[in-house]
Amino acid sequence: ETNTNTITMKLSFALVAAFAASATAFSPAPVERASTAMNMDRRTAAGQIAAGAAVLAGVPSLALADGAKSASTRSRAKGIYGQRIAGLEAAVNAGDFGAVAAEKNAFILYNSGALTSKATKAQAVKETNAIFAAIRGKDAGALKSAYATYKASNGIELITADKETGQGYSNDYDFKARTKAGAIYVR
Repeated sequence: ETNTNTITMKLSFALVAAFAASATAFSPAPVERASTAMNMDRRTAAGQIAAGAAVLAGVPSLALADGAKSASTRSRAKGIYGQRIAGLEAAVNAGDFGAVAAEKNAFILYNSGALTSKATKAQAVKETNAIFAAIRGKDAGALKSAYATYKASNGIELITADKETGQGYSNDYDFKARTKAGAIYVR
């Protein structure tokens, strides 16, 4: 009888130990609250502030990224701003300095978006400056000459669409979409 009591005792102790082990395995872990006190000295705080300032100082340079010069963005810039520049032909011939000056951004955006090589871009900026120097000097002859030079050296021509002979554009990213040059033939 003592032998069976000992076996029963050992078995019941093993079962209690197994239940206790499984109960602790599935119980939630105690949660420690984070201290709200700042446990750092001045040197550590200054280092963290300096690191944060360095990160923030680098953020504006991301906005100056100049890598979006794919063939489609160049084509779009040539189309949109080149057409605005080509549309100034009548204003230049009439000597309307205000109309040409109002399209200053078209020249700037054409030079920065449509031209890829630095030499071509520098030449276009020089020609743009000649156009606006003629406007400041109110010299209609110099304006015509500088405008003709700029158009010829950059290959700017007015595009006209004939909806009887073909489609003006094929997607919304095309520069001719939603313009007069983007007529679509519909049967």
